[in-house]
Amino acid sequence: MAETFILRVKRQESPKAESHWDEFELEYKPHHNVISMLMEIRRNPITRQGKRTTAPVFDANCLEEVCGSCTMVINGRVRQACSALAEKLPNPTTVEPMTKFPLVRDLMVDRSSMFESLRRAHAWTPIDGTYDLGPGPRMAPDIQQFSYLFQRCMTCGCCLEACPQVNSHSKFRGAAIIGQVYLHGQHPTGKMHQDERLAAMMDEGGVADCGNAQNCVEVCPKEIPLTTAIASVGGQVSRKWIRDLFTK
Repeated sequence: MAETFILRVKRQESPKAESHWDEFELEYKPHHNVISMLMEIRRNPITRQGKRTTAPVFDANCLEEVCGSCTMVINGRVRQACSALAEKLPNPTTVEPMTKFPLVRDLMVDRSSMFESLRRAHAWTPIDGTYDLGPGPRMAPDIQQFSYLFQRCMTCGCCLEACPQVNSHSKFRGAAIIGQVYLHGQHPTGKMHQDERLAAMMDEGGVADCGNAQNCVEVCPKEIPLTTAIASVGGQVSRKWIRDLFTK
């Protein structure tokens, strides 16, 4: 077994700067993940060639695949860096930032566009919290159980990074947004506002812009059935279009 582990990190000081690669050699520890290796490099940022450099910049928070902030492209595949263990990675391993979001620096990107898309799609259930609303309407257990899968979404951006329709020539908002529209439409209270969400899904960048590549379900770290949501929301949008046609 190798005594050292080589991590190749794509570096870029600013969005307009030229990118380059730095190689770092660390002691091999099977329990290391990519984040812990980057943290070790940060303590003493010296490249494999002996050159002192700046510490790589990256996002991380929970370190247990819940927050979604440490999404990176690792060996060409988008995934969470906190669950990428050294013992299951090739040696050397390459890490790069996601390409579908604006770069901040090194491995850090700005995912604000995802949250803006959620806002535009009204992906929430408005309630009046000024007084006790009681227990609320009941949901069938099977609907509850299936809806929970969509509640696990971390807005990590993996599905957008893997989607060929998310690019500079398209305004497609991505599967994560459609998944949340589907989720809130399943709850009896949320269903009252589903028309607003579907209207947003009928705009440019909505569900009709999905190319059905199905890459989203392949890379989702939570294994959310996103294609089911896309098909369901697509059907709801079609029915809304017909209803609107005959009620105007």
